[in-house]
Amino acid sequence: MKWTDMIAMSLSSLFKRKVRTLLTVAGVVIGTCAIVVMLSFGIGIKKTTDETMQSMGDLTVIQIENYNSSPDAEPLNDAMLERIRALPGVQTLTPMFDADFSAFQIRSGKYVYGGSVTGVYMDALSEFGYEVEEGKLPEGTVEEGAVLFGRDALYNFYNSKKNNNNMIYPEPDATGKIPDPYVNPMKDKLELVLQKTDENNKKTVKPVKLKALGILAQDWSKSPSPGYSVFMDVKYVRALTEQYNKLNNIKVDKSKKFQYSSVVVKALDIKSVEPVQDAIKALGFQTYSMDSMRESMEAQTRTIQMILGGLGAISLLVAALGITNTMIMSIYERTREIGVMKVLGCVIGNIRTMFLIEAGMIGFIGGVAGIAISYLLSFLLNTLAANGGGVMGLGGAGGQISIIPAWLALGALVFSTMVGLVSGFSPANRAVKISALTAIRQE
Repeated sequence: MKWTDMIAMSLSSLFKRKVRTLLTVAGVVIGTCAIVVMLSFGIGIKKTTDETMQSMGDLTVIQIENYNSSPDAEPLNDAMLERIRALPGVQTLTPMFDADFSAFQIRSGKYVYGGSVTGVYMDALSEFGYEVEEGKLPEGTVEEGAVLFGRDALYNFYNSKKNNNNMIYPEPDATGKIPDPYVNPMKDKLELVLQKTDENNKKTVKPVKLKALGILAQDWSKSPSPGYSVFMDVKYVRALTEQYNKLNNIKVDKSKKFQYSSVVVKALDIKSVEPVQDAIKALGFQTYSMDSMRESMEAQTRTIQMILGGLGAISLLVAALGITNTMIMSIYERTREIGVMKVLGCVIGNIRTMFLIEAGMIGFIGGVAGIAISYLLSFLLNTLAANGGGVMGLGGAGGQISIIPAWLALGALVFSTMVGLVSGFSPANRAVKISALTAIRQE
């Protein structure tokens, strides 16, 4: 028997029993739709989780906190930073050295900067994703006195000639306009002055000229945040600190090795984060990254996907039982037909194949219809979520809570077809075992 003949006979049998076929197909449609929609919720949750994580910070950034390092660990100094930089998977790094507030002042005429100054590797900022509103980020070695201001840090300048109302705040006025700060570092002259702790100190202090390279764009996901920060080259800030100590005769315990309290490392990609963290921990330092949070959230997402997929699979299992029941009933009704085919010399394997085609067609047709309805439901759910309604406590304005990628639709179609074939396998075997003489005698 040709394949075309078997397919034609299978279709003819299905259309002869339209109501039963439609009811069985409906079961597959519901099962397929349940699986696809449920899994699409899981995919939507995962995407929302990933977007949330990305908005919270760079997933490839690793924070080294050196407050409670291992007693056996070597100091987190420049030599150690070079060892960490050489680790496989490390793209770049920078220490964060917060200068003493009382060590020096940044001035522009009568205006004095009253915020913090952080020493970093200036040439690493571009690789960490910092951006500027004005000016440009440094590349390569920077000259002494180069400085980058955060936008909000500009409002930390105060008028040293006034005792009251000596600051401008970035709050809109009655017209909604935010006032300009006292100082525009891209235009105004800046200088840095070391401070004296003793008024009777007669040592002269020559101001150091500063050059603003740019104004950083605000980004709260960065660490350190550029908003209220002023960045300078870490080696220069350390040198200024040493000059401050010398100026004020501050003794430093030379037996205690210098080390940074905080370092930020950027891995090449997300896959490199975990091995880089493990390598840093092996050196005796504590680390933190968004990757650890991401892993726990992804584990929760996978659990949710498994639960939702399991609920959909139950529906498809019920549909499989319906296909099996339909095929068994079909065999009972067509027993005489099976006997005639055997007497006429039809190959037994062809009889089995014909019934498997019927079962597979039920699964395939139900899968196609189920996927089409799933896309419709997904569109309606996303539209509802985009309008701010939310569904099942998920989504919100503009959010997609149901995502059906091509691989899910194709996988659901293959799965529904396989369910049909598996469900029809036992009835098909029963059909080929029917005795030809018994089948012919049956009315």
